Amino acid sequence: MEFSAKQIAEYIQGTIVGDENATVHTFAKIEEGIPGAISFLSNPKYTHYIYDTQSSIVLVNKDFIPEKEIKATLIKVDNAYESLAKLLNLYEMSKPKKTGIDSLAYIAPTAKIGQNVYIAPFAYVGDGAEIGDNTSLHPHATVESSAKVGNNCILYPHATLYHDCRVGNNCILHAGSVVGADGFGFAPSPEGYEKIPQIGIAILEDNVEIGANTCVDRATMGATIVRKGVKLDNLIQIAHNVEVGSHTVMASQVGIAGSTKVGEWCMFGGQVGLAGHIKVGDKVNCGAQAGIANNVKSGSTIMGSPAFEVKGFMKSSAAFKKLPEMYLELNALKKELEELKKQINK
Repeated sequence: MEFSAKQIAEYIQGTIVGDENATVHTFAKIEEGIPGAISFLSNPKYTHYIYDTQSSIVLVNKDFIPEKEIKATLIKVDNAYESLAKLLNLYEMSKPKKTGIDSLAYIAPTAKIGQNVYIAPFAYVGDGAEIGDNTSLHPHATVESSAKVGNNCILYPHATLYHDCRVGNNCILHAGSVVGADGFGFAPSPEGYEKIPQIGIAILEDNVEIGANTCVDRATMGATIVRKGVKLDNLIQIAHNVEVGSHTVMASQVGIAGSTKVGEWCMFGGQVGLAGHIKVGDKVNCGAQAGIANNVKSGSTIMGSPAFEVKGFMKSSAAFKKLPEMYLELNALKKELEELKKQINK
């Protein structure tokens, strides 16, 4: 399908600079632009590409001022990245969607299946499980007994929802993700470690996305809860009885130990680690590889391991780089001090 600059500008409420009749039929990165493609510019590091890009249309922020002539038609918007996301969602929704239950899928007789679902070959739906309307289960996706999946969800290949667990509406579970595996609970004994039964569940609320090979463990008792709008990257571990507040985002390899509570609208960089039984407030930003062992107040920005406020971390990092020089200076001062002591004693 082709769309004109005029049609796109009306949809995203932008202002056209150039030919309103310019048309596009695909997307491209600004540095790889081709005729008939739409690109975007939001990072200033890529500004130089806009003057040579072959893309027909480029989304830019309203405050963008070109330094020389640009061949492409520009559409100025409040937030180019956000507007691109709207267009990509529109493009995704325009794709034909598979429906129907394949003969090679297994669905237990007691399972409840909604309308307009897609259940692919080798998908599994257990006894008493529920699948909502317009939900898709891709090959080898597994929904175990008494588990529930809401409307408009996607479970990609090998995504697994364990027994009794809950997934809300508009959720995406990417390939290999696991919701509801046993929490890591063992009691030491003279003979070794005895397994503590994990009798709770895991709950994903609405609009949650779980990355590939990410795990959300079931609770020992009660529920592990991932609140609405949370987005988790690949290879993340959410332990038993953790609660993740709404609209929090986490990059790859974050690990959260048991019974920790994370607030709303937090942002965690890659490989952030949180100890168990602590509380992180709302709107906390954690730099990559931060090690968090204690409670964190709302609105904090922290880095380092152990993590502390970012301003202190930056000062400490600057001093750390100078430690070899400081070590040599300290030894030199010690020698001078010893010489002075000898002279005074004479």
